Amino acid sequence: MKFIEPGKFLLVFLVCSAHVVICSSSGNETDRLSLLEFKNAITLDLQQALMSWNDSNHVCSWEGVKCRVKAPHRVISLDLRGQGLSLGLDNNFFGGHIPSSLANASKLSRIDLSRNNFTGLVPSSIGKLQELSSLNLELNQLQSSDKQGLEFMNSLSNCTKLRALSLASNQLEGEIPSSSGNLSMKLEFLYLGGNKLSGRFPAGIANLRSLSGFIPSSLSNSSQLELALLDSNQFCGRIPQGLGSLKVLQVLDVSNKNLHGRIPREIFSIPTIREIWLSSNRLDGRLPIEIGNAKQLEHLVLSSNNLSGVIPDTLGNCGSMEEIKLDQSFLSGSIPTSFGNMESLQVLNMSHNLLSGSIPKSIGSLKYLEQLDLSFNNLEGEVPEIGIFNNTTAIWIAGNKDLCGGAAKLHLPVCSYGPPSSTKHLRSIVLKVVIPLACIVSLATGISVLLFWRKKHERKSMSLPSFGRNFPKVSFDDLSRATDGFSTSNLIGRGRYSSVYKGRLLQYGDIVAVKVFSLQTRGAQKSFIAECKTLRNVRHRNLVPILTACSSIDSQGNDFKALVYQFMSQGDLHMMLYSNQDDENGSASIQIAFAQRLSIVVDVADAMEYLHHNNQGTIAHCDLKPSNILLDDSLTAHVGDFGLARFKVDCTISSSGDSIISSAINGTIGYVAPEYATGGEVSTFGDVYSFGIVLLEIFLRKRPTHDMFKDGLNIATFVDMNFPDRISEVVDQELLEY
Repeated sequence: MKFIEPGKFLLVFLVCSAHVVICSSSGNETDRLSLLEFKNAITLDLQQALMSWNDSNHVCSWEGVKCRVKAPHRVISLDLRGQGLSLGLDNNFFGGHIPSSLANASKLSRIDLSRNNFTGLVPSSIGKLQELSSLNLELNQLQSSDKQGLEFMNSLSNCTKLRALSLASNQLEGEIPSSSGNLSMKLEFLYLGGNKLSGRFPAGIANLRSLSGFIPSSLSNSSQLELALLDSNQFCGRIPQGLGSLKVLQVLDVSNKNLHGRIPREIFSIPTIREIWLSSNRLDGRLPIEIGNAKQLEHLVLSSNNLSGVIPDTLGNCGSMEEIKLDQSFLSGSIPTSFGNMESLQVLNMSHNLLSGSIPKSIGSLKYLEQLDLSFNNLEGEVPEIGIFNNTTAIWIAGNKDLCGGAAKLHLPVCSYGPPSSTKHLRSIVLKVVIPLACIVSLATGISVLLFWRKKHERKSMSLPSFGRNFPKVSFDDLSRATDGFSTSNLIGRGRYSSVYKGRLLQYGDIVAVKVFSLQTRGAQKSFIAECKTLRNVRHRNLVPILTACSSIDSQGNDFKALVYQFMSQGDLHMMLYSNQDDENGSASIQIAFAQRLSIVVDVADAMEYLHHNNQGTIAHCDLKPSNILLDDSLTAHVGDFGLARFKVDCTISSSGDSIISSAINGTIGYVAPEYATGGEVSTFGDVYSFGIVLLEIFLRKRPTHDMFKDGLNIATFVDMNFPDRISEVVDQELLEY
């Protein structure tokens, strides 16, 4: 978290009890009694910070106490930062809550309770402190699990003199109230990082005229806001265009979020902007040419996004630039020669893009450049031998196949230049005779091989069916590069017939799921054909979208078959139901609200209705279960894995490696219809039965193969036995909390 230096940002705290009374001449005595009562609420003072707080010392000489110089000599502040204090409402409560009695300290102007162990909610009564200018509650264990827990943000709109607010590094959750846009017009510093805040940014950020750091977009009326940090939260949505109205904004930091859309061109017109940190999001589109307007910009960090297009030449106009990171995107075109104009540049990283052309020599003239990473692009030509290019430990250019020359330690091939005049005639002969002849021979050979291959595959009992619409072609090499050679680090699922890898395919510019079939396994070829036949003419919002297919040979000359699907970022329903997430008490199941579960059920029902009744014919899925129900960013459900799907014919065993498989049963035990066990004919009724089991599993959060289901008891009969009188005892207890 970026935090202003203590010398520039001093927050102090005065705490008073609920029994404070406002007086005139005897106000100093009132403050003394209030502080003594507050001392009695402290349950832990390891550093003896409050030892001097006794009747033998004047209240203005107590540790951390500050009084007014002029009469009346009222206590105006108390600095308790980093004292390890714990405040309790009884003698046995470690940590404790911040008392609501703060509201009685009418002259209170500065509060600092940072770096302690306070817990619970921030009292809403704190908004009654109309003289409050600084509030620092960072590095505690303060909580807010619902809208009520963030009500104090609403009350702070009454603190019209508030200039600094820090709630960083606590346990705050939920969405920032939209009314927080009414914070003080004088607000200059806002720190909210290190919490668990989520949701979209409230609108209205354009009114924060003095903002010099990033904030959520609806703290609207605080025109003097200078600094706000929201790192390590879970905000989503788009970056508001209204940021361009913040004429004193200096730092924009929304890294590691779930933001999407284009980067607003307006932010580069802010005259004071110095740092822009937008890495690890899903931002797309081109870099705006207005980027060159930010003459004072020093740090531009846009790593790990989906940016595309060429890098604007105007970027070279940013003469104050010290750091540029544009790696891990889809930027194309050449590197602008104007980069040589950024004389203060120290770090330049444009690796893992689609950049082409040569490396500008002007980059070598940057005398302060310390790190240069151009690796894994499509750069070509001679590597310069000036400046940083002579320091082989400071540059990275691997993954560019056509680079040559450069320093000897780079071990690049020698650059070849144009042929001498004596070879021009020979070159002409090669161009006019040899090359055309070679092309004719190659074409004839290719046609012969193609005819041989087609005759060979015509004899096979199965062939790859054509899809009903055009799909881009991908090769084995494309998929291998997309998945880092089918690395286990990218493996996201494995079944009996196939393995699924996560990869970044350049044709789509985003992450995809690559399902590779294990053709050495009996039945895998049939599963591939079945899935192709099923998916070639179906299209529905609740079916996993197929992007393309690949039927080729691998690097060893073996048959290779794969399907490429749209990547579902939230995994499958089985993972959501039974995976644990870490929280402050250890690990707990992922929370799924009733409305979310109901929405998933409706999505699956829509998909099955389409398969059973679409005008292309009736399709039986034959293996409906949670692990075959995938979830996208918005938790919309998509039915996938059609390896067992049939058009009113027999289907085979499950392809899931996590399932209990029996060669005598069509599908997965626990979900398969009972009639299949006795050799019953495949029908859509079997899917309906499986859907019912999935529905019960969603609301009970129990697998149909749970150990409790034995001796004739299954999940369906279990629910029937307890419905309706004891249904609240068998459903997922988490649902009873909503």
